[in-house]
Amino acid sequence: MRIAHTRSSTVSLFALAAGGLVVTACGVADPTLDQINEEFDGTVEHPTMRVCGGGNFECKAHVVMDENNRIRPFALPAGLGPADLVSAYKLNPAITSTATIAIIDAFHYANAESDLAMYRSTFGLPACTVASGCLTIVNPTGAGAPPAGDDWNLEAALDLDMASAACPTCKLILVEATNDQGNDLFNEQNTAAARAGVVSISNSWGGASSASDATLDAQFFNHTQNVNVFVSSGDSGNTGATGDFPSTSAHVFAVGGTHLVKSTAARGWTETAWSGAGSTCSRRIAEPSFQVGTVPTAACTRRAASDISAVADPNTGVAVFAPSSGRKSAFLVFGGTSVAAPLIGAVYANNGGAVNFGADPYAHTGALFDVVAGSNGTCSPSYLCTAVNGYDGPTGLGTPNGTAAF
Repeated sequence: MRIAHTRSSTVSLFALAAGGLVVTACGVADPTLDQINEEFDGTVEHPTMRVCGGGNFECKAHVVMDENNRIRPFALPAGLGPADLVSAYKLNPAITSTATIAIIDAFHYANAESDLAMYRSTFGLPACTVASGCLTIVNPTGAGAPPAGDDWNLEAALDLDMASAACPTCKLILVEATNDQGNDLFNEQNTAAARAGVVSISNSWGGASSASDATLDAQFFNHTQNVNVFVSSGDSGNTGATGDFPSTSAHVFAVGGTHLVKSTAARGWTETAWSGAGSTCSRRIAEPSFQVGTVPTAACTRRAASDISAVADPNTGVAVFAPSSGRKSAFLVFGGTSVAAPLIGAVYANNGGAVNFGADPYAHTGALFDVVAGSNGTCSPSYLCTAVNGYDGPTGLGTPNGTAAF
């Protein structure tokens, strides 16, 4: 069952708002754009919009809008910053991994380096430039700028910033696929895996399952190199047996989404399942060995997504410095499982273990925060759409409590 969702950040988030930017070149607005409703924990629902989705594959990012259907920029950063994410997921800032994270997106992002520099300098993260070798931009087929209505540059900005937040000393490679129409997003998996030093590949995109799933899985995700792949689980709530590929690949970490707020709990934060987090059951990919005995087969006898999760609700969104419809870049607030995939990929890059195709969290559940409340729809059995003790569809096994689950 699909449900409407339009959540963004806290009331205080918008105290710093500057004037809005008129939307002229972004994706489709979320269904309840005119609703602004207070939630049970004090957060406020605001309009959001998908930033891209004009091709066969859509990215999983949502940007916060104002009540006039305009992307809402902020004079100062709003939303969760790196220190918040480090606190929420108990990351050790003393870890200084120099592993490489590859990020795969479509089209060319001309301002990638300068926008990333603004995000990192604003939050006190070390510089990451092309000249220093920290940032590499690979455009194998000469991809051009994204077309109107399909703005993958916002997605790429989000991915680079989230990878920086969780692993500020890691190197970054942005691999730019030709477009989001054919198989080039898949082709670039092998481009990324072949790059020296890459231990983590982030894919914040996906599409409906097809008869090609098994072939694509074997060809592009079964890497022999020491690299693990992290894929957004989707942003349409529980979609049952429809499947969202490649998050249902047997060779990736499927990353779901949560609603994250500060609290007086011992952890300092409270997490529930995000209503828009994708949770699917593949029609074509067999249940991987690491899910056997953990994922109930009552409703899904094949590959289930997700495996693990992190913040994704725009209602408790993250700060990102990004372009907006061809205008000057600014701090925006983002959500979607596009936030969670690069974030988890960067948490993994802090440790950089052997290739295990999503198995690590299943063997280290004690190093995760189990998310036990919230849902993304109505289904039976309910674990596919409702957060419960142990495994569930929207949040998988939970969210990181340090890096030991990887």
